[in-house]
Amino acid sequence: MSPFSGRAFATAVLAALLVGCGASGTTTGSPAHTSTASTPSSSAPPPAKSVSAVGRSTPVGLRIPAIGVDTPVMKLGLAADGSVQVPPIQAHDRAGWYEHSPTPGQTGPSVILGHVTVGAYGDGVFRHLGDLHRGEKIVARLENGTAAVFAVTKVETVAKADFPSDEVYGNVDRPELRLITCGGERTGDGYRDNVIVFAALSSANP
Repeated sequence: MSPFSGRAFATAVLAALLVGCGASGTTTGSPAHTSTASTPSSSAPPPAKSVSAVGRSTPVGLRIPAIGVDTPVMKLGLAADGSVQVPPIQAHDRAGWYEHSPTPGQTGPSVILGHVTVGAYGDGVFRHLGDLHRGEKIVARLENGTAAVFAVTKVETVAKADFPSDEVYGNVDRPELRLITCGGERTGDGYRDNVIVFAALSSANP
């Protein structure tokens, strides 16, 4: 589990996102606005209500068929200033799992970060994260050869000044996943908002 707890962990991750998302420097502030959840997908089944947690195993890949994501996953630790690292800005962009959060499939919120844009290289791996709908599938490939399959429960776009720390990083009693990127309007060198995908474990495959 994370060396942080509750709001301290949330603050560290949010600080990382303020300087990530494909641009250097912090974003400019803006008034908070009401979160907007995605509408349910008519063709997608609801997520399973109760699935047993799986053992700890590092994620090595992430696949999101509905938005064409199939990316390696790197480990992210802590930067020198105590904030959570973000993936490097590079042509072959990839997602990053915060290694002090649960691994995908363990009980608790597993946190994976990705860029929406990567500077001069164009779109980031999570460019279309906000297009996901309830029930759509997310597959985390694990180092031990298994796959933890999640179903989206909701998607929110929130102002960074109004980031729902407790909802995103608070303890939960089942295996869940949080995918986080930047979104909304560009403001200076960054983005005004965060896009957050919430998902729950629906199955685990050998």
